[in-house]
Amino acid sequence: MTLNIQSPAFLEGEEIPKKYGYKNGNTSPPLRIDGIPARCQSLALIMDDPDAKAAVGKIWVHWILWNIPSDTQEISESEIPSGCQEGSTDFGEVGYGGPAPPDKRHTYVFRLYALDAVLELSESADKKQLEDAMRDHILEEAKLTGTYAPQ
Repeated sequence: MTLNIQSPAFLEGEEIPKKYGYKNGNTSPPLRIDGIPARCQSLALIMDDPDAKAAVGKIWVHWILWNIPSDTQEISESEIPSGCQEGSTDFGEVGYGGPAPPDKRHTYVFRLYALDAVLELSESADKKQLEDAMRDHILEEAKLTGTYAPQ
């Protein structure tokens, strides 16, 4: 079985519902996970917006989570699993920062990583620090994409 991530709130490549947007409730969407490799010690998640590069000059980081327990099969809406940590986003906040495209419809990417280690990072760690800590520990990666347009 291969690592997989999906959401009951939207299908792969489809529109992310408005309530998950930064200016519309800023509620993190529910996610479902399966196919976790047997050697997995923890999971990590990065949500970002590669389309932001054209508008703001960089890929915008919306959410990072790590040390998600390896037996996690679901991340409930507006919650994070017990024991995991959230890091800093490009909103200058710790925790989920929903879609907020400044110009047009953007594609948002949720990347899930199965790791062979539990990571030692500070609470305010950012995407680069998380990626550096994950290096050489990634067993598998899965991806979910959704779109969101300004109102």
